[in-house]
Amino acid sequence: MQDVSNQRSPVILAPGAGRTYPMGRIGAVFKADGEETRNTCCISEWWLEPHTQGPGAHSHPEDDIFYVVEGTMSILVGERWVNAEKGAFILIPGGMTHDFQNRSDSKAGALNVSIPGGFEPHMPMIASWFAENPPKDA
Repeated sequence: MQDVSNQRSPVILAPGAGRTYPMGRIGAVFKADGEETRNTCCISEWWLEPHTQGPGAHSHPEDDIFYVVEGTMSILVGERWVNAEKGAFILIPGGMTHDFQNRSDSKAGALNVSIPGGFEPHMPMIASWFAENPPKDA
């Protein structure tokens, strides 16, 4: 008999479902993090309205993976901006400076995976910061 005491429950979400964090012209939908992944990864979608700056250049110890699901995202990787179209994949190693923006005329979205997980607990503070500092035009 299989030991199920150490197994996690599956996560099955409809399109657009998850824990939402509206931030004006930026929106994040968290699909799995924390207990759902045992903090091995954090999976979220990030959506930016046309001509919207992102969070600003920053770095953190976690690796960040971006997979563009709609439109074109401009993604800062180190010191280089990359125009990543739908279907583009970018892996940014932990500690490397990065940012993302939507410089296009259409809404853009990316699936983001942070490894390891544990990022979502920061989201209330991040959403509050964006409420006080709305995203600027890109």
